[in-house]
Amino acid sequence: MLTSFHPLPKALMPLLFVLLWSTGFIGAKFGLPYVEPLTFLCTRYLLVIVLMAALAFISRAPWPRSAAQYVHIGITGVLVHGIYLGGVFIAISHGLPAGVTSLVVGLQPLLTALGAGWLLGEQVRGRQWLGLAMGFGGVALVVGSKLGGTSVPTFGAMLLPALIALLGITVGTLYQKRFCPSFDLRSGAVIQFLPTLLLTALLARTTETMQIDWSGEFVFALLWLVLVLSLGAISLLNLLIRSGGAVNVASLFYLTPPCTALVAWAVFGETLSGTALAGMVIAVAGVALARRQ
Repeated sequence: MLTSFHPLPKALMPLLFVLLWSTGFIGAKFGLPYVEPLTFLCTRYLLVIVLMAALAFISRAPWPRSAAQYVHIGITGVLVHGIYLGGVFIAISHGLPAGVTSLVVGLQPLLTALGAGWLLGEQVRGRQWLGLAMGFGGVALVVGSKLGGTSVPTFGAMLLPALIALLGITVGTLYQKRFCPSFDLRSGAVIQFLPTLLLTALLARTTETMQIDWSGEFVFALLWLVLVLSLGAISLLNLLIRSGGAVNVASLFYLTPPCTALVAWAVFGETLSGTALAGMVIAVAGVALARRQ
């Protein structure tokens, strides 16, 4: 796969991915007060397509050679971007705390481990299962206190979009690893985001007003999510999926809630309890155990 990005040291790629991916929840918190979730995502996708198409054209990036590859890459885009991000943004906009949303998505490594064995033929060792279980336990400690006193029906309604997001990112990771693990990051981004934009725009047009309050905070959140998340973090995710096992890649998502909590503390002044700090240590240890060669 050809790419214009300067290669990062392999050991730093997972750490940088976790840091960048974690800021997505912060960006959503900044921007969603000024726009509805699907309209927010449509604007984000459009900017990504324009930027990556220009980059692909200027750098003469290679494009897939078969129609099947276009279809496979497009499907991964709908799953990993459209369903996952759509579910996350809708859940947060409906009042589900970002920490709880990240906890739900934190279940992905367990589902991916199951799917990797069934669909990809990857061997999931007992040590990896233990590490995944430790990761989930640590994540639960970090964000469990955020549930508060919300009633079960209300919480269930807020939770449903997050569960759909969990399904999207899990199936998307497995699908990409199986059908299109390697493609150019520049042209591939265009192919991924075009069908995602079309489907998201269709839903936004039928369910939202599509009005935007172009405040400074919204513009900052939009640019951050486009440049740092959609270009930076997604490119790293594609590289990690190509070079590593599905279980190893998915285990990184266990570090997202603890890292999100740290960023929220630095940006919004949210404090961390002793239980949360203990959960972070357990989550990090679990990920290290699951990813150890």
